[in-house]
Amino acid sequence: MTETTRDRPWLIRTYAGHSTAEKSNALYRSNLAKGQTGLSVAFDLPTQTGYDSDHVLSKGEVGKVGVPVCHLGDMRSLFQDIPLEQMNTSMTINATAPWLLSLYIAVAEEQGADVTKLQGTVQNDLIKEYLSRGTYICPPKPSLKMIGDVAEYCYTNVPKWNPMNVCSYHLQEAGATPEQELAFALATAIAVLDELRPRVADEDFPALCGRISFFVNAGIRFVTEMCKMRAFVDLWDEILQERYGVENPKYRRFRYGVQVNSLGLTEQQPENNVYRILIEALAVTLSKNARARAVQLPAWNEALGLPRPWDQQWSMRMQQILAYETDLLEYDDLFDGNPAVDRKVAALKEGARAELANIESMGGAIGAIDYMKGRLVDSNAERVNRVERGETIVVGVNKWTETEPSPLMGEDGGIMVVDPSVEQDQIARLNAWRANRDNAAVEAALGALREAAAKGENVMPASIACAKAGVTTGEWAAQMRNVHGEYRGPTGVSKSVSNKTEGLDDIRDAVNAVSDRLGQRLRFLVGKPGLDGHSNGAEQIAFRARDCGMDIDYEGIRLTPEQIVEAAKNGAHVVGLSILSGSHIPLVEETMQRMREAGLSHVPVTVGGIIPDDDAERLLAMGVARVYTPKDFELNTIMKDIVSLADPKSVAAE
Repeated sequence: MTETTRDRPWLIRTYAGHSTAEKSNALYRSNLAKGQTGLSVAFDLPTQTGYDSDHVLSKGEVGKVGVPVCHLGDMRSLFQDIPLEQMNTSMTINATAPWLLSLYIAVAEEQGADVTKLQGTVQNDLIKEYLSRGTYICPPKPSLKMIGDVAEYCYTNVPKWNPMNVCSYHLQEAGATPEQELAFALATAIAVLDELRPRVADEDFPALCGRISFFVNAGIRFVTEMCKMRAFVDLWDEILQERYGVENPKYRRFRYGVQVNSLGLTEQQPENNVYRILIEALAVTLSKNARARAVQLPAWNEALGLPRPWDQQWSMRMQQILAYETDLLEYDDLFDGNPAVDRKVAALKEGARAELANIESMGGAIGAIDYMKGRLVDSNAERVNRVERGETIVVGVNKWTETEPSPLMGEDGGIMVVDPSVEQDQIARLNAWRANRDNAAVEAALGALREAAAKGENVMPASIACAKAGVTTGEWAAQMRNVHGEYRGPTGVSKSVSNKTEGLDDIRDAVNAVSDRLGQRLRFLVGKPGLDGHSNGAEQIAFRARDCGMDIDYEGIRLTPEQIVEAAKNGAHVVGLSILSGSHIPLVEETMQRMREAGLSHVPVTVGGIIPDDDAERLLAMGVARVYTPKDFELNTIMKDIVSLADPKSVAAE
């Protein structure tokens, strides 16, 4: 490449959406005016899990981690004055992907767009939801069928749309090693292609393969992450050529978008996250032959809470400086022929192939879900252990912890807070929508959807008809639940004690002593109220508590406060709640009230999550015994607290 020729930069996005469709629309238009070149829509947890904003499980979750979209009117407001025919839109949606894409298509048609020209991506990766993020609705097999429905429909009707975005991002967040991230993501892609192969003519299948894209994670180990991307390119090419006989190189390209690692962002000295984000962005942009096609970067303060518009702008400016001020896009691949890089890529491919073969022996990704979940929990436990032991240095966390106060925090605490009134406003709009629609048309559309799902037909045409008739997100998902059932995922927490963690002997002795004083084994209930499916922290707490000798009650994600209190009646000595969606105040408040009504006010309650200091004070004032945030990374310290809280001797002393 000559020095005067520049590659086109990747799509520049920020992952955004909050409060209401109207406010999110204003944010999108503002970001586009600042130079963003594509949209990446974050939906709130009720929308992701198929509940309307007024459902009992939606309480406290509306508009918190994304935008609520209950019906066509919300989607219409979300993209007001944004011409969808000219836009490239990524929608991070999985279990309700057929539905949200149907709403998007319906809005595009209202705008007069040529649907065949729509460009963008719907994530539509349910397999990773069972492993890491928990926004599933139905069991794996019908979910895989719906992934195929979207891909088959898009290939025929929306040919420029990426109908499935294999997401390894959350696998790394859940603890995956690079080899596991490669293997588990590729196993997912294989499962999807195997589902699609019988649906299209043989001559069309290669082009359909070419529409499958990936969404990956880039961590702080720059060389390893860059080599991982090169390994992805090679392995995907190998699979498409050898397994599926795709000869045209155009259809074997590994096309991916990326958000760099949010797990590694620290609450302590959060300004350091700026450097982490930049280094991680280099891993997916420097190597031309494995360069991302779209990049979205987290904001420096995401470990604290919801970023403000200025924080998102700062991350976008990082991308723009990299793409337009540097000479990065003027040169061929900088790493071709590098022996160190070649060795690392070869090692990663070897490890990934071995793990892929193991998954194939279990019947592929669908058959290996429990196995993969367990492997992720084990890998994450080892990662946590390395940080605790100081073998993995995290600046400002376990080394160089002294710090000056950050001037970036500001009077607002450095984050944006969603107005609590947003939920009631959204529910009022939802009720008004239901009151003003043609109920006969809604019932007819839902009946056609239910019939299509029961017969095994493609659900996309019926879903688009539902969107136009005024069906809501919860009503659409209810049909899927009625036909296919609802799924409860594996927790991945082994029932055996690992004995791998150092320094547990004293804690185990303390657990035994307290258990003797209690007259039974210390029982610790770990609960995840609400719709937050990020279970990594809860799993690691349960994993470590079991290693310490406690009896553990942990039933996974998506529980109501009522269900958690019912479980506490089984003899829990301490209750630990994990909430990372920002909904801790209303969910803990209800749980504490129900604990009192059930006569369990004597049972100590601890809460962990991304919790601002002011909220922590409010929780303690409610009667919560301990509040833990990401800065409390030493799990053994938390274990000692649990033992102390359960100890009758300690209670008597107080």
